[in-house]
Amino acid sequence: MILSVVYAVAQRLFGLVVLCGRGEASKDVELLVLRHEVAVLRRQVTRPLLQPADRVVLAALTRLLPRRLWHTRIVTPGTLLRWHRILVARHWTYPRRTPRIGRPPTAAVIRELVCRLARENPTWGYRRIHGELIGLGHAVRSSTVWNLLRAAGLDPAPRRDGPTWREFCSAQAKTMLACDFTHVDTVLLRRIYLFFVIELDTRRVHLLGVTCHPRGDWVTQGRPELPRRTG
Repeated sequence: MILSVVYAVAQRLFGLVVLCGRGEASKDVELLVLRHEVAVLRRQVTRPLLQPADRVVLAALTRLLPRRLWHTRIVTPGTLLRWHRILVARHWTYPRRTPRIGRPPTAAVIRELVCRLARENPTWGYRRIHGELIGLGHAVRSSTVWNLLRAAGLDPAPRRDGPTWREFCSAQAKTMLACDFTHVDTVLLRRIYLFFVIELDTRRVHLLGVTCHPRGDWVTQGRPELPRRTG
């Protein structure tokens, strides 16, 4: 498959080299004929079927055309971007060799019991609730209790009677920052990672670094200070 694509691309590139050596008048006549043929085909074919080699050639040569001519071709810029997204998805999708084995879901009776204990005892934390479940004969992990409380929207004690986590974040947004990574895939499927920080109050984003290898020593190195607010 790959060899056939490479052969087809090489054949088309060789044809372009030969075309460059021809006279301008001959090329102008051929362009007029080709444009008329394309107009005829567009009246009959709603969606052409393209081979992988055709996609490679069109994606490479469309960049050399003036921007005003991009929307007059059979392949639009949106189609080129869709091809790139599909190519990136195939590159980073690995076949599943073994069936996925995960933790079985928690029984409904345990979920209801955890929520009931939390609501009836606002001062109990998830470890206290976990101990009560063990005493009742339910073998569950403390992390499972914490996840169940979080999924039910019950904050850890003693904040259950006070402001919610969303209210707390809204009140302290001016002093809070959030950091994360995002990535960009190039045409040659090279992944570039961007490390950024966002101010929760203003939603202003600050780019702190760009790298192809986000190792721990790179992340923990000295970062440039964010602009200080005045007033």
